Amino acid sequence: MDQAATDARHMQRALQLAALGRGLVEPNPMVGCVLAHGDRIVGEGWHHAYGGHHAEVNAIESAGAAARGATLYVTLEPCCHHGKTPPCTDAVLRSGVQRVVIAVEDPFPQVSGQGIQRLRSAGLQVDVGLLAAEALDLNAPFEQLIRQRRPWIIAKWAMTLDGKLATRSGQSQWISSPASREIVHQLRGRMDAILVGSGTAIADNPLLTARPAGPRTAARVVFDSQASLSTDSQLAQTANDFPTVIVTGPTADPSKVTALHNCGCEIIECVGETHQARLAEMLTEFGRRRWTNVLVEGGNRLLGLLWDMQTVNEVHAFVAPKIWGGADAPSPIGGLGIDSPESGATLHGLQQQIIDSDIYMSGRVTYANASEVSR
Repeated sequence: MDQAATDARHMQRALQLAALGRGLVEPNPMVGCVLAHGDRIVGEGWHHAYGGHHAEVNAIESAGAAARGATLYVTLEPCCHHGKTPPCTDAVLRSGVQRVVIAVEDPFPQVSGQGIQRLRSAGLQVDVGLLAAEALDLNAPFEQLIRQRRPWIIAKWAMTLDGKLATRSGQSQWISSPASREIVHQLRGRMDAILVGSGTAIADNPLLTARPAGPRTAARVVFDSQASLSTDSQLAQTANDFPTVIVTGPTADPSKVTALHNCGCEIIECVGETHQARLAEMLTEFGRRRWTNVLVEGGNRLLGLLWDMQTVNEVHAFVAPKIWGGADAPSPIGGLGIDSPESGATLHGLQQQIIDSDIYMSGRVTYANASEVSR
């Protein structure tokens, strides 16, 4: 038996199981677990929902008595503290497994290597680092939330073949196909928040909900320094049905702020003197709320500011076979931009597919001049 190949196969299965928790477990990480005797899997589990049993406990319960003497493969270090559930290290030790294979350490300060030490101190063989890159990619948003205390920012846009978000008169519905828009609704359904600028909110009058509903109900956030959103808008009129947040600045008209609040909108005032300063305050507040994934749906001014700040981590773009032209028609990314092609951002882990007549591209962002790459 090739032990290395067996280990890799079981850890790959654990990663597949972990991904089943996407959109269900945040702000916790996605975790999968497999118990095996050699090639034979005797138990499987994953973290199903925030506040529920962790992957290790579910896998051990699945294995029953067969857990004794098995090897446990888990995508993230078992916790060793009391949170919403008891320590997973206790369950692992009670199960009688003889070896534990862990993809990566848990960055959460109350774990962070202590779970590994607890298992080793009890006499178990513990191996760390198998398929670590894959495990880190899977939980990159969680890692960022813990280490940087801000959410993972996902930019989404649909554009024509000549790179336009709208016509010169500002009309944009619809660029992409119905099938592409279905994918956007699936994205919305696993977000903690969906963010737009005030210009987009006013021009498009969007609802910004997932239809059909997904595993999460995202807060709808409008970056609106002057509280200019109409109380007759769909967002304001449905604020009592879906969480709606208006991020204002210090010069917003108090009467407009009050009117939006009276519609059921939550108001967050960011006091920075510039748009970038207020955006930074907003992202800090999102992190304080433990929002893990935030989808930004435009417009190009907001996306440009976030891009200049190098805070966009992931992109989902839909390119339609349409040509609209117009020097004044907006493109997806505004802001300052770059001086030289060498300093531009690129996507890694690029995925491409044809959706009806559209090209759908997604990937994670690498900034050429950043001190570290967005995972």
